[in-house]
Amino acid sequence: MASSLAALHSAAASHLPHPRRQRTAALARASPLLRLPLRLRSRRVPGSPPRTSQLATGAAGGTATGRARRSVGVDVAALAAALRDARTADDVESSVNAFLSDDEDRLLPLQVYTCVIRGLGKGNSPDAAFAVVEHLKRRGVVPNQFVYNCLLGAVKSCGELGRVQSVLDDMEAQGVPPNIVTFNTLMSIHVQQGRVEDALRVYADVQGRGLVPTAATYSTVMSAYKKAGDASAAIQLFALLRERYRNGELVGSRGDPEQELVKLEKLTVRACYLSMRRSLVAGKNPVGEALKVLLDMDEAGVRPERSDYERLVWACTRDEHYAIGKELYQRIRDGGDEISLSVCNHLIWLMGKAKKWWAALEIYEDLLDKGPKPNNLSHELIMSHFNVLLDAAKRRGIWRWGVRLLDKMQEKGLKPGGKEWNAVLLACSRASETSAAVDVFKKMMERGLKPDVVSYGALLSALEKGRLYDEALRVWEHMRRLGIEPNLYAYTILASIYIGKGDHAMADAVLHDMLSKRIAPTVVTFNAIISACARSGSGGNAFEWFHRMKTKGIEPNEITYQVLIEALVQDGKPRLAYEMYMKACGQGLQLPAKSYDTVLEACKAYGSVVDVATLGPRPSKGVEVEPIRIENSFSSLSQFKDVHGSSHRFAGVGMYGFYGYRMAR
Repeated sequence: MASSLAALHSAAASHLPHPRRQRTAALARASPLLRLPLRLRSRRVPGSPPRTSQLATGAAGGTATGRARRSVGVDVAALAAALRDARTADDVESSVNAFLSDDEDRLLPLQVYTCVIRGLGKGNSPDAAFAVVEHLKRRGVVPNQFVYNCLLGAVKSCGELGRVQSVLDDMEAQGVPPNIVTFNTLMSIHVQQGRVEDALRVYADVQGRGLVPTAATYSTVMSAYKKAGDASAAIQLFALLRERYRNGELVGSRGDPEQELVKLEKLTVRACYLSMRRSLVAGKNPVGEALKVLLDMDEAGVRPERSDYERLVWACTRDEHYAIGKELYQRIRDGGDEISLSVCNHLIWLMGKAKKWWAALEIYEDLLDKGPKPNNLSHELIMSHFNVLLDAAKRRGIWRWGVRLLDKMQEKGLKPGGKEWNAVLLACSRASETSAAVDVFKKMMERGLKPDVVSYGALLSALEKGRLYDEALRVWEHMRRLGIEPNLYAYTILASIYIGKGDHAMADAVLHDMLSKRIAPTVVTFNAIISACARSGSGGNAFEWFHRMKTKGIEPNEITYQVLIEALVQDGKPRLAYEMYMKACGQGLQLPAKSYDTVLEACKAYGSVVDVATLGPRPSKGVEVEPIRIENSFSSLSQFKDVHGSSHRFAGVGMYGFYGYRMAR
């Protein structure tokens, strides 16, 4: 390896311009300064002595006879500053002459001109750089590869990419063949312009010419693959270069090959990251494409750092990204590195968005067990996920699942509040689990939480459904003694309780009390009263409350007619049930098929003389409209579907209804 690099260094040195005579001692001391960066803003004050720290010395190119020329000292930075406004070779001539004494030759060392050209490129003076080359040609000096490469670099630095072809044409006209530096610069220009295919064609030309690529060559090719988002090609190239390095075949480098291989690996990782990010943002199969790149990296032994994984986690924002997010999280944890808390919070949010609440809880548990310590945002996110699950349990009446969720929250150091306890109380009420509702209410008070009107409303509803009317009235009195003002739904439940006791006068008094408190009864209130009449087998009273509802200007809905028809049929009034069915259809309401079947079967059973053909075809709407359920509307978020039963504490399906979240990175 050392001999190969030494041979390469000697070959590269042959491309540099050199004097025709042995360097003097002064030249040997000053020549390293030629490689110092130019400070173009510095100007030499006329009449002041030259600053030795910015002097470049060297012998100028000689004639064919090999006549020696004296060494000269030039302030390169000042010369470059003086040439910034040059436009022609004459301008360069006059500026150069100002830096030479009368007894000196009128041509500076070629190294000085190349330094000046590079400096003019960095100073955004492309016209001056071209004028310097024209000046050299006018003085009879044929620019070599080094001069033209510097000119190409200046064109690239200035962004004057349209002038690249003119430089190449001039090289061809002067008979100067391009070398590997020329091709590297061309590839870099193509990549800068986004012309990846052109850059790769140049690389193929390098291989076809038999030139030895350098580290800059491979870096530029990697940049092209990164620009194209071709992770597979980048991985294959890196694997090839690493194999060549292990076999001692990687030449063409002036630096430490091992360090350059590390740089190439970082470029490969960057190319893979951009490829995966593009797949996640706009890929047809984002998760599959990203996972394939990760597997290819594993197979090739490309090792991303923790920061690379974390940056990719931030690109996971859609529901289907949860799989790749979980994979990245596991890789970071398995690597033994610390993980950013903001990344963990983002993943908790992502898992909830994808309805993977159990996975979100696992990440939260890792924060508690492995660190970093969760912050307020972590608590808020995981609490929001628990609320989603509790709300689903409430709507489906899965009260056992709700209780287990509360236990899980307390096990993980989370303190359920009134909202969470109320959700479980409402689940018990919906499931008509009176004893469970009483137990949950007692535990809520034992935890030091103060029940509100929603809590009492849920308990009243559970007692009413259990026909424990006297106990419900005692709960009502206790609530009033505590100064808790009932809302519309609490009053509705109280009216249902009195209907269940058969005390219609007190139910009517409840409605008057509502009006005195400026709480207007709604269709839900009368639906609950009619439903209570149906449960007690009082169809006549149900029909009477139906008329009172109409007199108050409250329009009945599908649920009203459904429960009224059931109450009338139970009371032996099929004809009246038939008329109510026809009236609902005449108003354009769509009753469920169950109401149709109830009327039809009742007419046949009681022998009613009605024309059943007037009922029309059986409704296709086979899903029954649920009987009235008394819940506090503002205590719930939204509907949730496909939530597993109580045997699955944390289901992987459902509807994620988190109201939104902005991550402070």
